[in-house]
Amino acid sequence: MTADSRPVNVPSPAVTFINIFEISAEHLDAFIAQWEQRAALMSTKSGFIDSRLHRARSTETRFQLVNVSHWESREAWEAATADPEFGRRTRAAQDGPQTQITSSPGLYDVAVEFPAAAAEPEAAHGNQELQGQ
Repeated sequence: MTADSRPVNVPSPAVTFINIFEISAEHLDAFIAQWEQRAALMSTKSGFIDSRLHRARSTETRFQLVNVSHWESREAWEAATADPEFGRRTRAAQDGPQTQITSSPGLYDVAVEFPAAAAEPEAAHGNQELQGQ
């Protein structure tokens, strides 16, 4: 597929915001609770499409959380992140007394996308072979 490919529910020229978080396992639950509050605020903003926070399956994974959000445009994302309340909530999450968080945010466009390969149903194929005997 080309760079213009988009998931079905994400219109073009939508942008994808990805933020990866390096955070210790003991602080994950508190951070996730704060993230939910920030995400709820962002979901009310013009141009917001969706957001998901992914949690690593292993505590050995360097980046324990990955946020993937879709916005209708870069301008919509910039306007939403300029909200003073969002800034306050973000600083509060990063300035916790015992929480050290490293985040790496960025806006992305799809470079390459592959759909699942069409698989031939084995059961139907097997039945045809049996019928031919």
